[in-house]
Amino acid sequence: MTYVKSEQVVDNMIHSGVAKSTLPIQDLLIRGALAGALLGFGTTLAFTAETQTQMGIIGALLFPACFVIVILLGLELVTGSFALIPVAVLAGKVTWRQMIYNWFWVIIGHLVGGFFYALLYVVSATHFGHIEDHAVVQKIINVAEAKTLGYAMLGTEGLIVVFVKAILCNWMVTLGAVMAMTSQSTFGKIAAMWLPILIFFAQGFEHAVVNMFVIPAGMMLGADITVSDWWLWNQVPVIIGNLVGGALFTGLALYTTYRKAESKKVIEKEKAKTPVTSMQRG
Repeated sequence: MTYVKSEQVVDNMIHSGVAKSTLPIQDLLIRGALAGALLGFGTTLAFTAETQTQMGIIGALLFPACFVIVILLGLELVTGSFALIPVAVLAGKVTWRQMIYNWFWVIIGHLVGGFFYALLYVVSATHFGHIEDHAVVQKIINVAEAKTLGYAMLGTEGLIVVFVKAILCNWMVTLGAVMAMTSQSTFGKIAAMWLPILIFFAQGFEHAVVNMFVIPAGMMLGADITVSDWWLWNQVPVIIGNLVGGALFTGLALYTTYRKAESKKVIEKEKAKTPVTSMQRG
């Protein structure tokens, strides 16, 4: 059978969290940069499909392709690690310091990879600024401004909205990373992780790593956004929201219900094996 039971999935989550927490800085940066660039590829693929078909759902159907590449290659995606490493901490296998260490360096890698792909894409799409009516270029500008200035117009309520969208996003994204562990076959892993990623992207929720590409790309293309607009009205609240969504609703929830249930079964099984003596009877 290729299906992996939920109890074993949680054990695999812990094992993955431990492995991620022990990687050296060089690997965190390289794998984080590659993941950031690949999600940029996925975003421009989705935007291209949407502008060609005028159907956003087509872009959402295609976006998970690059997420699949990231997971199958074992690259570092901080939004997935927001669920995986905390369960390793809860299991006593990883320290808080190791967890923060991983997240910090992977985020730096994402920023490098997202910015680098943004630069290359801008050159490619605009032919060094000679093409101004590119449909995807305008789409990126509009999205980047909506993800920053759109929330800024709402003030405090805008921060709440972006935070909630980030929670909803990473609830699904972390499920995508975990669902890859529910199958032992490559095809099964692809199908399982595709579903939650499609759900998040189709509904326009906020993903920190995607935004590390799309907002800098929008700025390069002429969007009326400052660096402070980017970080205050999007990147910071989105990172925090992604952390809350992944750690609470995937990591903690699955660990609590399956890890503890499995421990209870083991204890009961050990009790059943223990012979009852006359002293225990009387």
